Amino acid sequence: MTGTAWNSTRPWRGIMVATALPLRDDLSVDYDAYAEHVRWLIENGCDGVVPNGSLGEYQTLTDEERARVVHTAVDAAGDGARVMPGVAAYGSAEARRWAEQAAEAGCGSVLLLPPNAYRADEQAVRAHYTEAAEAGVPVVAYNNPIDTKVDLTPGMLARLHQDGSIVAVKEFTGDVRRAYEIAELAPELDLLIGADDVLLELALAGAVGWIAGYPNAFPATCAELYKAAVAGDLDTALPLYKSLHSLLRWDSKTEFVQSIKLSMDIVGRRGGPTRPPRSPLTGEIEAGVRAATEKAVADGHH
Repeated sequence: MTGTAWNSTRPWRGIMVATALPLRDDLSVDYDAYAEHVRWLIENGCDGVVPNGSLGEYQTLTDEERARVVHTAVDAAGDGARVMPGVAAYGSAEARRWAEQAAEAGCGSVLLLPPNAYRADEQAVRAHYTEAAEAGVPVVAYNNPIDTKVDLTPGMLARLHQDGSIVAVKEFTGDVRRAYEIAELAPELDLLIGADDVLLELALAGAVGWIAGYPNAFPATCAELYKAAVAGDLDTALPLYKSLHSLLRWDSKTEFVQSIKLSMDIVGRRGGPTRPPRSPLTGEIEAGVRAATEKAVADGHH
């Protein structure tokens, strides 16, 4: 099943941009700049936004800041269904509270990591998602075993879906083989692309959405690429993908927040600084991001 038109009944589909959060030089949140960024993304072909993800530096925000980011995104998007806040938390009760906050704000879905304070077993993972789902807003699971040490395998995802706890999964592992196993074990579970540099492969494998990083800097081109990829239009998608891949792979690296913010700065957006412990890019890494971004600009991407 493919399709590119955004649908408010399944608002987690399409291009949902994991938004970077503009910070002032004193590292306070610039909510006005964030609202403008959300509007700009939607005007340039993206379907919605994912505030308070890792790219939005949620771990460094106060509770007040985190809640205000959600309200800012909803107001700017013009339709709360287009907003999928990250609700990750160390405790299941806290994750549920953030899911309830998102529901009260009118959001269409939420994104939830498994427990990540320790290497949780399946029973704990299923209880975690059941708790969050009781807030009443559709839950998208986020599988990132590289960082969380908890792997939402295709079998576990199928059981979570059977529990009624999740409607979709953001798949970040980069293992495209999982797409086919997920489709076999849980055919009604929506597969969302979770890493920019496997976009084409997962789109061809049946993904119906993309929780995306690099549209923060190049929304129009990324929207064109995604739509061609899910339509199976390889004549359009493959040249775009090859042209952008040296940039897209920075979304999967440890320095992805700083990298995407630097790319935003280079193209004239407000990327700005990151909060500690993330530090500014230097040396070869900064040069690599800069070169990939400048290549994308030179290739006419926007």
